Amino acid sequence: MLSALHIMLLEASPKINVEALLDKLANWGVEAGKDIIGAILIFVIGRFVIRQINRLFLKIIRQRKLEISVETFLRSLLSILLNLILAFAIISRLGIETTSFAALLASAGVAVGMALSGNLSNFAGGLIILVFKPFKVGDYIDTSSADVSGTVKEIQIFHTVLATLDNKIIYVPNGVLSSNAIINYSKQNMRRAEWVIGVEYGEDVDKVKKVIESLIEADTRILKDPAPLIALKALSASSVDIVVRAWAKSEDYWNVYFDMNKNIYDTFNRAGIGFPFPQLTVHQAKD
Repeated sequence: MLSALHIMLLEASPKINVEALLDKLANWGVEAGKDIIGAILIFVIGRFVIRQINRLFLKIIRQRKLEISVETFLRSLLSILLNLILAFAIISRLGIETTSFAALLASAGVAVGMALSGNLSNFAGGLIILVFKPFKVGDYIDTSSADVSGTVKEIQIFHTVLATLDNKIIYVPNGVLSSNAIINYSKQNMRRAEWVIGVEYGEDVDKVKKVIESLIEADTRILKDPAPLIALKALSASSVDIVVRAWAKSEDYWNVYFDMNKNIYDTFNRAGIGFPFPQLTVHQAKD
């Protein structure tokens, strides 16, 4: 009798365990499905809310007429912060403890920070650029450290975007720009152009000066104040060098520079003023 009862319990025990296990799995699947669906809804709704906040933020800062460089930096920063908040909300909905996750993230932050120390310095460099404004969007800059030059298109959190004269896009780390020398060609309203013109020995220097003065007077883009300078710079090996310095508005600089080169060449040829070329005199000794 006892053996029969024992056999019946052994047969019933696996059946009860399997049913309980399946029941637990079903309950877990339902709960996990709810969490996953909730996380998906949070993601979809969160992305929609982030887009709306970004649009509203863009409208507000444009109403305040902030500089483009400040605008792009703040938009990039806000987008990163909002996406981090959304990521924490999704993690929390999936049942992961955000406190433990934050602690884990903080402990890993030291190692990540060391690995990303360059990006942190770039972030700090971006803040320095926005505060001290060595350049802004639209300026043409040149940096010897990175050996690049171009027009500033955007100032982002970690990089500044430059467009070169041949329309290439260059991403320069902000840390490089904030900690090295930068030439800003657009900072001032005026720029000084300089030409060094070599004429042949024997030419009348006063005549050369008068010809150049007439060319300067004829070009209305050349400013009268500060006054242009024309002077004999040097007596070189094969030429008498005349230096010409004149001021123009920054936006007219290159047109003035190239046009004056052409005008000097054409006018000197018509006036009979000769341009020198390297010469070598050979003396033959007599026996």
